[in-house]
Amino acid sequence: MTTSTRGTKVPAVLVLEDGRIFRGRAYGAVGETFGEAVFSTGMTGYQETLTDPSYHRQVVVMTAPHVGNTGINDEDPESGRIWVSGYVVRDPARVPSNWRSRRTLDDELAAQGVVGISGVDTRALTRHLRERGAMRVGIFSGEAVADDAALLAKVQAAPQMKGADLAAEVATKEPYVVPAIGEKKFTVAAVDLGIKGMTPHRMAERGIEVHVLPATATAEDVYAVNPDGVFFSNGPGDPATADGPVSVMQAVLARRTPLFGICFGNQILGRALGFGTYKLKYGHRGINQPVQDRTTGKVEVTAHNHGFAVDAPLDTVSDTPYGRAEVSHVCLNDNVVEGLQLLDQPAFSVQYHPEAAAGPHDAAYLFDRFVSLMEAERA
Repeated sequence: MTTSTRGTKVPAVLVLEDGRIFRGRAYGAVGETFGEAVFSTGMTGYQETLTDPSYHRQVVVMTAPHVGNTGINDEDPESGRIWVSGYVVRDPARVPSNWRSRRTLDDELAAQGVVGISGVDTRALTRHLRERGAMRVGIFSGEAVADDAALLAKVQAAPQMKGADLAAEVATKEPYVVPAIGEKKFTVAAVDLGIKGMTPHRMAERGIEVHVLPATATAEDVYAVNPDGVFFSNGPGDPATADGPVSVMQAVLARRTPLFGICFGNQILGRALGFGTYKLKYGHRGINQPVQDRTTGKVEVTAHNHGFAVDAPLDTVSDTPYGRAEVSHVCLNDNVVEGLQLLDQPAFSVQYHPEAAAGPHDAAYLFDRFVSLMEAERA
């Protein structure tokens, strides 16, 4: 690995598993990397995207043509490191311009060993992924560049995202506590499947003391903190592999404890209720996805990062082992299930990211809805 590619023209090659090849210049670290090629439609917020654990083992293609304009600061990371396995941009900023910037995006990628490529026609690449679907990809630069056929063979030998059990790889290994801001009103046990830092902060702002637990936490671990509510976070991988978290959630549902899940947590709730999950063709990623809250009729602009979805009926109430359930939110682009709620006990989830890091604040009310469930249960 080199320390940085800024100011250089090291050749780089992006190879998709179906044989499509894009050529450009190295960006960030030099070497080789593999992952699932996905695209993000956000015009800003790249630092939060890079540090979102949900992007573990994914190569992110930025649809916005100019990336790196605001550099990297020390306030916006959502975790302690960059999680994307590779990064693809069209026109990287030569000089960042922001009063909080401490270093360039190029230098940060290189420092953390993240192999990227620039100078790629990301419009053509995105259109290809929309037509063919998310697929395995490799980025090769410097001495890693070789014969195209040899590089393609490497990509096709890389592991697929379907069937990948990744939550424990990104979650905390030890429990920790995020204290309530101001007066403590509630205690929440948060199962970390790849949680972003802003999520417990949003709960802390509402007087919640958050006990963040590892992805391997048991029901006994959850109830050892005497929670008023239980939260299941976002995270990477295939929800079909998450048997442990599903069994924990079923124990929570059996005890009728107020429950809130987001993203991966929504898929876990779906499985806990008896619904299936499936892989989307190219997923939802970015901070501009339209979702309708069917409980109010309101349309929200929301932040997404998911490649799997819950297979639940959109227009009927379903009977489950834990009472009646219905789809509460739906994506207006493709009718994908974006939220679930139980009608006979205090449990709900959404498929997107209401913590707004990065993204709009349209969905912040969901944390208030969680608080209302805990207030009602206490009353």
